[in-house]
Amino acid sequence: MLETGIWLKGDWHMHSRHSTDSTHHGIARIIASARGAGLDYLAITDHDVHVAGAVADHTWADPDFRSDQLTLFYGAELTAARGHANILSARPYDHQRVFDARDARDWDIRALKTELGVHFSANHPDTRNIYSFSWDLADSIEIWNTSQWARNVTGLRIWDDVLLSGRIMPARGGSDAHHGVPENGDMDRPESVEALGNAPGTPTTWVFAQDRSPEAILAALEAGRTSVSANPYAPRAELIVTNRDGTLFMGDIAPASGGSVTVRVTLSGGRIEEARYRVRIICNRKEVALLWTDPVTGAAEATLSLEPGIRAYLRAEIEGPQTPFPPAPYCTSQSGTMVALTGPVYFGYDPAF
Repeated sequence: MLETGIWLKGDWHMHSRHSTDSTHHGIARIIASARGAGLDYLAITDHDVHVAGAVADHTWADPDFRSDQLTLFYGAELTAARGHANILSARPYDHQRVFDARDARDWDIRALKTELGVHFSANHPDTRNIYSFSWDLADSIEIWNTSQWARNVTGLRIWDDVLLSGRIMPARGGSDAHHGVPENGDMDRPESVEALGNAPGTPTTWVFAQDRSPEAILAALEAGRTSVSANPYAPRAELIVTNRDGTLFMGDIAPASGGSVTVRVTLSGGRIEEARYRVRIICNRKEVALLWTDPVTGAAEATLSLEPGIRAYLRAEIEGPQTPFPPAPYCTSQSGTMVALTGPVYFGYDPAF
């Protein structure tokens, strides 16, 4: 259980003008939008295939790729025949080597990932660009891509399947935003309208980090200290589990000792006044509790029983009214009733798996 740290919010998946399918989305505009939304960190992950892997000479070399207020990550979207993955790093690395190895055997890609010290995150696992690299390559999974929640339902099941297999798999979101609103206000293109529903932070990934450094933020993602909210103004969800072994936080691993566990989900900030949010507790792919938050505290609590010796994970899904996000006014309708998801707490999992 972490006792000290800071909650930081950001976006792990974003495209700028250096992706050829992006419009009105220069890096300066992206950073300004992220700052205006109150984000703390940002990963601009342009398609590497659009520049033949040379992201260091394009995105990273852009004079606007800098910020004194936001923590920026070095990265790119590995765009390959077997799917898409975000390669993320706190410091510059040789992405050209990753791009050149995109069709290699997975064990060779894993060796390269280890050598470069980068984070390999599976993107939108169930879209037409389905993720079909090995899950043993992935350090995290994008469980919420774009503000359109409905397109992520199957991906959530894939995440559950990966967790059920015994793999520890941290969760994140990513707006995958490609477009900005034209500065001249001309909205005659569908891409321009898309910008009104998908912008930096739709969805938002919260990480509980030791500090604001890129190393600490990435370490928090890798440790699974995360939750995902529909937008930067939506409530942040937190899952705490208490049992005979103590108090457990998202990402924690405890023995499969079984017995009684108390599950508490709390929504902080951004709640609609007097609203009650529906909380689904998921254990090993099944709903085991359906709760409603208290309209004053924003919390919901239940006591469950886990079977001794059986590997299990607990996570939470929160549904309810959406908090408006004026920079992308259509995002709330596109997110439907899904407000937030938490990372899991694990029982009986092997960290070295």
